[in-house]
Amino acid sequence: MKFRQIAATVLISAATALASMFVYNKYQPRLAGPYQNGSNNIPVNYASYMPGAEVKNVTPPTDFTQAAKIATPGVVHIKTKINPREVSNNLQKKRSVLQDLFGDDFFGEEFQGEGGGRKYYVPGQMASGSGVLISDDGYIITNNHVVDDADEIAVTLNNYKTYKAKVVGTDPNTDLAVIKIDAKNLPYLLYGNSDEVEIGQWVLAVGYPLNLETTVTAGIVSAKARTIGINKQVRRNAIESFIQTDAAVNQGNSGGALINTAGELVGINSAIASPTGAYAGYSYAIPVNLVKKVVNDLMKYGNVQRAYLGILYQDPSSIPEERWADAGIRRDINGVVVTGVTESGAASAAGIRKGDVITGINGIVTSSIPQMTEQIARYKPGDKISINYLRDDKEYTTNTVLKNADGNTEIVKSTVLDALGADMVALDKTDAAKLGIRGGVYVDNISSGILKKQTNMKRSFIILKAGGEPVASLDDLKRVLAKQKKVQLEGVYPEMNGVYYYNIDLANGETF
Repeated sequence: MKFRQIAATVLISAATALASMFVYNKYQPRLAGPYQNGSNNIPVNYASYMPGAEVKNVTPPTDFTQAAKIATPGVVHIKTKINPREVSNNLQKKRSVLQDLFGDDFFGEEFQGEGGGRKYYVPGQMASGSGVLISDDGYIITNNHVVDDADEIAVTLNNYKTYKAKVVGTDPNTDLAVIKIDAKNLPYLLYGNSDEVEIGQWVLAVGYPLNLETTVTAGIVSAKARTIGINKQVRRNAIESFIQTDAAVNQGNSGGALINTAGELVGINSAIASPTGAYAGYSYAIPVNLVKKVVNDLMKYGNVQRAYLGILYQDPSSIPEERWADAGIRRDINGVVVTGVTESGAASAAGIRKGDVITGINGIVTSSIPQMTEQIARYKPGDKISINYLRDDKEYTTNTVLKNADGNTEIVKSTVLDALGADMVALDKTDAAKLGIRGGVYVDNISSGILKKQTNMKRSFIILKAGGEPVASLDDLKRVLAKQKKVQLEGVYPEMNGVYYYNIDLANGETF
């Protein structure tokens, strides 16, 4: 075949192909089905590329090496030891006929009866966690549960130097503690601003998980103002407003640092959500803006100066949805519904009434209970704040001065009752009458302190006598404990028969 014939054949074939493609594209029906969106059709390559969908000015993935270099020297390994200890049991004292006739005082303190005053030993324990240096002279933040009841605390720095540490102060309500080592010129982390932390932001968790050396993991912030109920298990007035991340955190990370990509401290890692006790996808950190307030109080006063707004409220999650209307909870409002106001509280002084919806504190949106309680927890009694609230769907702003639990603005000092380590409240006359007693002090949420360390007292115990003297109020109990070091607490459990006795030694507890 001649060259001209070959060339003509190729040209005719090419023209035919082009014409076929033109006709096919012009008359072939457009893609239909679930991917169709009005008159706009998604191209077949939509899974990999969408014309016009490119995002401009996107910051590339951050390299975390600089942040890790900044943070790791300021995060320490904490090892604790709890010595074996003698604990008084909770066996009911069996009373003799003579005791019923003449009373306990007739026989003196040595007459215990069968089961009373017996002791048993709890074996020693060792544990480890993490901590964050916040000053060059050795002040360290960690979790309260890391150092809770520890008899010995050892701190190992990133350079492997080890120091003995002492507890400066603890706060079970936020699960925070401050400890100190005797050292100088130490590296420490700078505070960031947890209010500026955003969902989707990269963060790093730094600590000593599973007794490993310094470990850095990365993740993103997946939620803010989370409450998981872990602190409320030990304290009635617990504060929970966690930063939730998916950075891997395991046992031993507690008390360690959550940092941003600038190496700034934005949270203290505290808990994980897990059915097994090992990391299962989410971890929780205490926001640093709350940490700063608690730490400053512990270092200045030895205890946290807790401010109260003086309102009652209900968590929607604790109320069936069908009863939301009765409880005043509305789907269309983000805020905290006030279900009651204490007469001597700060909210009452500001004109807040039952049914109002608090939507902000000092201009910070508080669309949920954790957000509101975190904001209030950042202040101390005597601080002035502004409150944004709704009443009859109208927005208002008012100012008030926060107060302490006693309804004033004075500094609250630690007392001997704080050393017991439990929430306690005097029984009112109605509850006492139901139990057939004149009065007493109800013990709730036993956490760290003398009761936990020296006894196995359980929650719901009602103290009727202390050191042989009747107890009907917290002042009665405080008065007895102030003048006696070794005290026997006598009382009952509402759900159990009989009288129970616990011996405590205040000389082996905290001093005030």
